Amino acid sequence: MKKNILVSLMVLSAVVLLAACGNSGSKPATKSSKTTDSIAETQTSESTKTELTVTEKVDQLMQEMTLEEKVGQLFMARVPEQNQVADIQTYHLGGYLLFDRDMEGKGQAEVKQAIASYQSVSKTPLFIGSDEEGGSVSRLSRNQIVSPAFKSPQALYKENGWESITQEIDRKAQVFAELGIQLGMFPDADVSTDPQSFIYDRTIGMDAAGTSQYVKLSVEAMKKQKLGSTLKHFPGYGNNRDSHVEIVTDDRSIEELRKNDFLPFEAGIKAGADSIMVSHNIVKAIDGDFPASISKPVHDVIRNELGFTGVIMTDDMDMAGLANFISQEEAGLQALKAGNDLILSSSYSTQIPYVLTAIQNGEYSEEQLDQSVARLLKWKIELGLMETIKQ
Repeated sequence: MKKNILVSLMVLSAVVLLAACGNSGSKPATKSSKTTDSIAETQTSESTKTELTVTEKVDQLMQEMTLEEKVGQLFMARVPEQNQVADIQTYHLGGYLLFDRDMEGKGQAEVKQAIASYQSVSKTPLFIGSDEEGGSVSRLSRNQIVSPAFKSPQALYKENGWESITQEIDRKAQVFAELGIQLGMFPDADVSTDPQSFIYDRTIGMDAAGTSQYVKLSVEAMKKQKLGSTLKHFPGYGNNRDSHVEIVTDDRSIEELRKNDFLPFEAGIKAGADSIMVSHNIVKAIDGDFPASISKPVHDVIRNELGFTGVIMTDDMDMAGLANFISQEEAGLQALKAGNDLILSSSYSTQIPYVLTAIQNGEYSEEQLDQSVARLLKWKIELGLMETIKQ
């Protein structure tokens, strides 16, 4: 009898011991799960905190800006031949776009010094841009500011495929950083497969799929290097004529545009493109009355159909495709009302007062103005420009 009781006690002890081990084994798993959840919550909180910090910084900057300063931010001007420094202060310009005359006969040190002088007098740091697609469109190359010259996308691809494209962007990043340039005004997202067309040499020269891949890789590489990316020229040039010298009308259907020309822009947006440049072509399938750059329906496609939330800018306002259609003063206002955030202009001295008057008259709302300024300041923060802001 005693022996049976002893055996029963031993069995009961073993069961209790096993249960205890099982419970102790499950506790670390529960603790690990809670730890993982805690880490995830912390990471989410940090991500939100970073985004809020940018938003708060934008809000603070805007609260400190006058109406005139806000309107000035909407203009990226050609560097004027005179009063380069004074005009920055007078018109509170958002940026300067470099052209050949700003580099001709100068060395890298002189260009760098000029850019630094512009930034030194600007209350809000300027965008400094230069058309640097490569090949036939590279102001730095044409004026021997960079050597060897930046090659065209097609030439690079022939050398070593996509790797050459991204390596050239890395080289551009080094040159731009040395000079003080943030915007290279590329990649070209136009689909062009006809060597005789105006835009062909500036593109990758591939179909929509190939162009989309080029745009995607370019935007990703530029984002990695903190270079501002600009997809151009929406809704896509295709094989149309040159709007630099004439008013251009595009007769393609909306179905063709969606199945072909929109695709590289969609790829760029998905990759995180910073900005989209709108052409001056009259695209009849979207708006047969106005050039795309001053067409609200075209900008509605960018915002509502493609879902783009970044900066939208005009092509150069001096191009004949727009200048022969409407006066410069009215064009600047119409471009903003259509939905542009940034105007590339050499007529800012008359366009800015025209816009200020339109705000006073209720033709252009301060709400829309603030939305554009917020996008531009956010971009400047993301590019690291605001780290040098003057107190």
